[in-house]
Amino acid sequence: MRSGVERLREDLDILEAMAADMDEYLRSDVLYWKMSEAQMPMLTLGGYLMREYRLLALRDLLDAAEQARLDTAVAQYNQALEGKVVRFEQRAQEELGVRARQWGRYLDDMRQEPKVAGINYETAVTNRAMITALLDRLQTPPYRLDGGLTETIEAFDKGLRTHWQKGEFVWPADWKPAYPQEKYWWLYGRPH
Repeated sequence: MRSGVERLREDLDILEAMAADMDEYLRSDVLYWKMSEAQMPMLTLGGYLMREYRLLALRDLLDAAEQARLDTAVAQYNQALEGKVVRFEQRAQEELGVRARQWGRYLDDMRQEPKVAGINYETAVTNRAMITALLDRLQTPPYRLDGGLTETIEAFDKGLRTHWQKGEFVWPADWKPAYPQEKYWWLYGRPH
């Protein structure tokens, strides 16, 4: 199993590739953009923002050269967004809706088959982390968030809490500083 730092370095590679494709991605009509390297995940704003947040919050785990690569990727991303506030907002709202539906389906599956759904929780909760990253960015000026999506996510969280067992942090322990339990409670335990 890879360590948290190894996974963070992989995140950096992915973030750089996503930042390089961001301008073209935002000009396209595709929500899930196929990256040029086969082993890379699909480019979405949620995938980029989740990794950017984690990398910036945990930048001290990276060496100086990696920190410089991170800064370059973030600058490239910010440059790709120049003059595209409305486009970003539209794409982020669209992705947020899709991710909310996916998360809702996972929670439904979990309620129907709790043992099966709980097995994949560390992976499935990545979708919830992307939702948070999108919500956070859309609540930051100059962007605006569709309030209906916030209510949907809050309803899902309320439902999850009724099946929640507090416990250990589900991702690598060295990532905990980036994810305070008060805000990211759904990373500290498992559904039951």
